[in-house]
Amino acid sequence: MNKTLQWKLLVVVAVVALSALAIYPFEERIRLGLDLKGGVHMVLEVQTDDALQVETETRSDQFGEQLSLQGIEPTSVFVADPTTIQIEGVPQDRDAEFRQIADDQLSLEYVRQSGAGGSYTFRMRGPIESSLRDESVRQALQTIERRVNELGVAEPIVASYSVGGHQILVQLPGVSDVDRAKEIIRSTALLELKMVEEGPAATEELLLQSRNGVVPSDMEVVTGSSDPSSGTPQTVYYLVRRVAAVTGRDLRNARPSLDEYNQPAVSFTLNREGARKFGEVTSQNIGRSLAILLDNRVESAPVIQGRIADEGRISGVFTQEEASDLALILRSGALPASLTYLEERTIGPTLGADSIRAGLLASVFGLIAVAIFMLVYYKLSGINAIIAVALNLLILMGFMAYIGAVLTLPGIAGLILIIGIGVDSNVLIFERIKEELRGQRAVKSAVSAGFDRVFLTILDTHIASLIAAAFLFQFGSGPIRGFATTLAIGLISNVFTAMFVSRTLFEAVLSRRRVVSLSI
Repeated sequence: MNKTLQWKLLVVVAVVALSALAIYPFEERIRLGLDLKGGVHMVLEVQTDDALQVETETRSDQFGEQLSLQGIEPTSVFVADPTTIQIEGVPQDRDAEFRQIADDQLSLEYVRQSGAGGSYTFRMRGPIESSLRDESVRQALQTIERRVNELGVAEPIVASYSVGGHQILVQLPGVSDVDRAKEIIRSTALLELKMVEEGPAATEELLLQSRNGVVPSDMEVVTGSSDPSSGTPQTVYYLVRRVAAVTGRDLRNARPSLDEYNQPAVSFTLNREGARKFGEVTSQNIGRSLAILLDNRVESAPVIQGRIADEGRISGVFTQEEASDLALILRSGALPASLTYLEERTIGPTLGADSIRAGLLASVFGLIAVAIFMLVYYKLSGINAIIAVALNLLILMGFMAYIGAVLTLPGIAGLILIIGIGVDSNVLIFERIKEELRGQRAVKSAVSAGFDRVFLTILDTHIASLIAAAFLFQFGSGPIRGFATTLAIGLISNVFTAMFVSRTLFEAVLSRRRVVSLSI
């Protein structure tokens, strides 16, 4: 046996050994998809009107503040619907100034329509509305993906589910606590820090008693809970500034911690801009209360003792798990809009095990059928093809384990397809060898010529199939990607087993003695 053949055999043995080590034990090394492992499948719809409402309210508040700074006091400035700002009672003698401010503040996003008695309607422009809706879906998708990744779910799928339908597909393999996962995914967790003007008070009437029951236009009433140390927490009311001093957009990080009573809490740090704003607010309001709101509910309202630069703490009635979940949600960012569950389907691990069993049986029976055909049609040379196809499957699974690819039910279909592709490659090679033998060539020369002359054909077909697999992976989602991954890896390994392993096996047999005929 020459040294070149020895090296070839050594390479084959090394690749086979590494592949076998990669998939042992199979249950631990091969990652299974939702359809095989079990878990939860959800389709959510992003309520994009919420994002439009927030944008319109923000623009309305900013516009109202600008009017107040210029001494222009309309009767009312309010949001009529998610895309419309309504202004009533603009003073006639200040109408020209009002229009100028409106042009500066709102003209890019809103179309102005004037009415009788100093009334104006600002409607969001169509392209702006469409862009905001699409952007809210993209932000929701990215936020959900970050939250799911921090949950520690292996190979989750978070993807757009329909074109223009504002829907998101979420698949979480192996998730057992479905309710907790759903709560983390859909929680908006909008963090706001606002100055407290009045409160806490037991009722809204008591809160507004000193203001004759009227809520100023630049303030709002929010609810919270009384101190739990005083007994059973009760709902209390706060009057806070409408515009937040700091929001969740200024967050840099959040983590679970303990408060001064050794109870679970959430500590947070702010980015540079947030720290600047927080420092200004706290330095100017020492001795006053600062409300920390989550989703427009006061979690705590500590008294500012001194200037605070870039960190704070949210205290409340939390369990340790709730504090960890809240920190996770804050780190991932607030959802731009609420979510509605359109579909939820839980797949049990038993169903997944049945799918694996059925897929493996199909693969085994397919391999047996192929083996019988190759042995009947190609006689002893068929053993070579059987070994090549079997090693192809082993290398495929080993490579998937090394790169952490997920095996799905369509992926098992890909395995069965690879068996057919492997057989097809060997049929091409064997038929070419038979043609060479019919041309009265020696056995070794016929085998060598058969492999050499079919190489480009096999390479061309596999490259074309790889391009198709790449498109499936790029534009597909979920199961389609699983199929494309299995197919691509199988095609690469098939070139190795069909052209290298199969040829090495022929050369090893033919090198041991003088062969005058080949059982093919």
